[in-house]
Amino acid sequence: MKHQANKIALITGASRKIGIGAAIARKLASDGADVFITYFRPYDYETGLAGEQDEPLQLLTELQQNGCQADGLEIDLSHPQAPKQVFDYVEAALGPVTILVNNATYSMPDGIENLNAAGLDKHYAVNLRAMALLCAEFVSRYKMSAVRNDYGRIINLSSGQSVGPMPGELAYAATKGAVEAFTVSLSAEVGPLGITVNAVDPGITDTGWISPELAARWTDESPMGRVGQPEDAARLIGFLASAQSGWITGQVIHSRGGL
Repeated sequence: MKHQANKIALITGASRKIGIGAAIARKLASDGADVFITYFRPYDYETGLAGEQDEPLQLLTELQQNGCQADGLEIDLSHPQAPKQVFDYVEAALGPVTILVNNATYSMPDGIENLNAAGLDKHYAVNLRAMALLCAEFVSRYKMSAVRNDYGRIINLSSGQSVGPMPGELAYAATKGAVEAFTVSLSAEVGPLGITVNAVDPGITDTGWISPELAARWTDESPMGRVGQPEDAARLIGFLASAQSGWITGQVIHSRGGL
């Protein structure tokens, strides 16, 4: 692996070895970036998808053994001060962030009968507020960085809210739809700084939550004959994080295999 000078990637929500965040971390590391991940295991246990207890540390060890400068932090991004704290940790461990991937999410089913203030606030705090404040912290520190070289990348994860409805996931859909709107407007604001801002909708992606029945149904419906894999999203994000994507900004890219 050849280290790329000054390419330091912050990837939020990379706690599960079979998750999208972990795949992104592996891809950016293989492309030569140093990698810092955040994770929050209580949420993984809340979803029932936590896997092994030390999976984030396993991921960091894997990255380091493959020659990557890698570090991480367990933090609850729903706290308003978390974004600043994260960037302080990254800069102390690796240096100024040049690539920000907002992958962390909060997603719990609701539906109109179960919609309430507490659920809305939990989704908003992580999916929209934390994402926006991480972007703001990135831009603020990028402006002050002596090594930025007019190269900055922000990539936000959405879930295709503009493609179709998500009944039963109203709070999640509302906040993720806001991610897409925020991405487009932010891109115009920070373009003159040399920062690109894009959103990726990875579509239905198998990270361990898809039942055999749903997998069979979606595979049958898919023009590509399969559902998405974390590596599919990671390859696209790897491109958007690269120098080759410098003319692409303000886009919401639906990488859904035709679904």
